[in-house]
Amino acid sequence: MKIAIFGQFYHKNAEEAVEILLDYLYEKNTNVYVEENFFDIINHNLTNNKNYDKFKTFQSLDKSFDLLISIGGDGTMLRTTTLVKDLDIPIVGINTGRLGFLATIQNENIISAIDDILSGNYKISERSLLSIKTSPTYSEFNDLDFALNEIAISRKNTTSMITVETRLNDEYLTSYWSDGLIVATPTGSTGYSLSCGGPVITPDTNSFVITPIAPHNLSARPLIITDSTEIKLKVNGREDNFLISLDSRIATLSNETIVTIKKAPFKIKMIELLNESFLDTLRKKLLWGEDRRN
Repeated sequence: MKIAIFGQFYHKNAEEAVEILLDYLYEKNTNVYVEENFFDIINHNLTNNKNYDKFKTFQSLDKSFDLLISIGGDGTMLRTTTLVKDLDIPIVGINTGRLGFLATIQNENIISAIDDILSGNYKISERSLLSIKTSPTYSEFNDLDFALNEIAISRKNTTSMITVETRLNDEYLTSYWSDGLIVATPTGSTGYSLSCGGPVITPDTNSFVITPIAPHNLSARPLIITDSTEIKLKVNGREDNFLISLDSRIATLSNETIVTIKKAPFKIKMIELLNESFLDTLRKKLLWGEDRRN
């Protein structure tokens, strides 16, 4: 098995996870490639001056890789999608961040989890993505014109609200008067959209959700739509520009821009261990069912 490892930071929470994972893979004599910048960070910060001389490095991925392991939080997991793109490489995350909704493996479970993965004891959860086109065309996102969690439009350099004219399959829906608008996938429904009052959607649902950010009209509520819908957005406001984000990647667009959002032509494969499930993650991470009175 050809394994890629990616991370962005090497902080106190990550040190233990990095050493457990690399030590175990080194002993297993697996074919491991560590992302070049992350490998430099590891070598610079390792307290024990270990020499992982069997490991190689990579700058980009290709279809020869069988697995990508992300070390970090959910933000790092989102960053891995920009490396994998449409290569169909399964992703699994070791959580050294806070919530860990996408990166679910904790330090104490690293060895058993990697053992299960190497033995094929896991299942694949395919996650839909959003893609974006703009008119006029902007080069800010180039070939990274997709998002696993959400595409969000928001105001820039002003305290005034913006108006987001919204069309679904070229039929006018409404103009949201708000701080912005979120279009989220089922995967992203537990992120920014949830914090703005959106619903939780199970990953296997063929839907997207449109969630306004702090709408002035209290009757404006999140709307679930089929993921075959084409969404067109146009912004008006006191400022000439607005912000658009694809997961954590942000750009500034002019108000004349028409933003078209639809389902991406590929999916991301996320590994789930057999003793895990999305519902189990909901209970653990969102503390569903927790009650201090009990």
